[in-house]
Amino acid sequence: MVDVLPLVEARLSTALGEPDARAAVTFLGTDRIEVLRFHEEGVVRYATLGMSAQPMADPTAMLADPVKGPRAELVLSVRAGLADTDKALRALAVLAASPQVEGVVVVPGASLDVGGPLWPGAPFTSVLVGEPGGLVEDLELDAPMDPVRFLPLLPMTPNEAAWKRVHGAQALQERWLTNGTDLRDPARTSVPLD
Repeated sequence: MVDVLPLVEARLSTALGEPDARAAVTFLGTDRIEVLRFHEEGVVRYATLGMSAQPMADPTAMLADPVKGPRAELVLSVRAGLADTDKALRALAVLAASPQVEGVVVVPGASLDVGGPLWPGAPFTSVLVGEPGGLVEDLELDAPMDPVRFLPLLPMTPNEAAWKRVHGAQALQERWLTNGTDLRDPARTSVPLD
């Protein structure tokens, strides 16, 4: 069985440059999750490392397949210097551990709630999981393993999260696009939802 994490870290470094900081969090009964920080021209990116060590298992399956199944890491991008976004590290580690802890399969279009502000003073308490393949290309692994997908996280205000539950992820993304919402702005307000 191949250790995918060195390959994942190499893919992140190829796409985002060398990380300038890293933090590790271990939750009882789970594997260690690291969060790497990358700076690039006024944008700070946080990427999880460890979520893809095991495939995400369907919570209804009797046994989790140790080889086959979707694998992912999470990437959050915000404008640098506008908020204390480094405090988001723990929230990101919690989200990355959720497949192991709660048995969820994280897929594009899903909402992930962090149970409080994403970082101190943040107007966001949840994130929308975006489509992979834009910022960091999928990492193909040897068959029968599924590729590792790098899923962008789009912060949502509580009002946006509630609106998304009713209207769906696509409708919220269209609303953001129509209004020219800067999803990297750590202090942005909710998009108009009327």
